[in-house]
Amino acid sequence: MKLVGSYTSPFVRKISVLLLEKGIAFDFINEQPYSADTGVAQYTPLGKVPALVTDDGECWYDSPIIAQYIELLGVAPQMVPSDPQQALRIRQLEALADGIMDAGLASVREQARPAAQQSEEEVLRQREKISRSLDALEGYLNDGTLKADELNLATIAIACAIGYLNFRRIAPGWCVDRPQLVKLAETLFLRESFARTEPPKA
Repeated sequence: MKLVGSYTSPFVRKISVLLLEKGIAFDFINEQPYSADTGVAQYTPLGKVPALVTDDGECWYDSPIIAQYIELLGVAPQMVPSDPQQALRIRQLEALADGIMDAGLASVREQARPAAQQSEEEVLRQREKISRSLDALEGYLNDGTLKADELNLATIAIACAIGYLNFRRIAPGWCVDRPQLVKLAETLFLRESFARTEPPKA
């Protein structure tokens, strides 16, 4: 099995953590999706990472689809509940975490543009998305919908999103008044799977 991605993508990290936690062996192919000579398009027409290539050569792309494929392999530990409604709830929380990642990536791309072309309004819009989503997640941790010390697809995605915010310094005050999210991040970052997938220092 091959995982195509970049070491700095939070979506790639989510899939790497899933594979490591399940003990599924894989080779990592480092590809930069925004590079002029990227080879990502040979694995997915979207030209985005991650992409997963199975041992029989089948390609899966988009991280929620890849996560679903990995779960369908039936390898323990189970990361999504068997009950359909509970599974849907976990996947919605994964989508919320993925939205934070998307907003973070959009912020990074906007701020990478020449200063004269940057939109302060767009950066603010993405920051507001991130803040609202973090507040929602803190609420889910407070009401018991999520548990900070539980390992599942949602908590993995949330920790990867927070890791990306830290890595890119997008929302440096995210931890203020969000103690449950801090606990979740601190708990998961201690795991070997997260230590091994930490983005490289700039």
